[in-house]
Amino acid sequence: MILSDKRILEEIEKGTIVIEPFDRKYLGTNSYDVHLGKHLACYRNRVLDARIHNEVDHFEIPSDGYILQPGILYLGVTLEYTETHHHVPFLEGKSSTGRLGIDIHATAGKGDVGFCNNWTLEISCAQPVRIYAGMPIGQLIYFVVEGQIATLYNQKSSAKYNRRSQLPVESMMWKNDFMKP
Repeated sequence: MILSDKRILEEIEKGTIVIEPFDRKYLGTNSYDVHLGKHLACYRNRVLDARIHNEVDHFEIPSDGYILQPGILYLGVTLEYTETHHHVPFLEGKSSTGRLGIDIHATAGKGDVGFCNNWTLEISCAQPVRIYAGMPIGQLIYFVVEGQIATLYNQKSSAKYNRRSQLPVESMMWKNDFMKP
C-alpha cells in the first residue's frame, strides 16, 4: 500500500517520516518531490572495480547549470535530507526528468526502513542535457511495511551509507563480503 498525501502529512506530524527542508507545495497526491542538490561527483577512473574503493571527484553545479554527457555516470544528491522510521521509501524519477532523457538511479530506488540521509542519485542521460541545482529531480513514495522490523537500517553495523552527507557517496561495494563461487 502506498501512502496518500494526507497519510504522508500524518506521518510527518508523528515524526515517522522526516523531510528537511519540507514544503507543502511539493507534496503530490501520493508522493513528495525532491530536488537536486548542488553537488555532483564522477569516478576518477573510467574502469571501475567492485573489489576496490573507487574514488570520486566532487564538484558544484554552477549557477548557470551543468551539461551532463551520455556515457558518464554522475553521482548526485538530493537537496532534501530524509528519515523513514516505519515505511519503505522509494525514489523514482519524475516524468518531466525522464522526458529530458535523465535517469536518476541505475538500481538503487528502494530505501530501507531506518534510512536517514540525503539520497545519492546515480544519474545518466540519453543525450547532453543542462541541469541545475534545485531543479525537481525525483519523487519519494512510501510503502507500508507488513510485520515487525528486526533491525532498522540506521542501527545495522553492516550499513554502509549511514554517515550523514550532503555530498554524493560513491559505491561501498568493496566493503561487502564476496562469496566464493
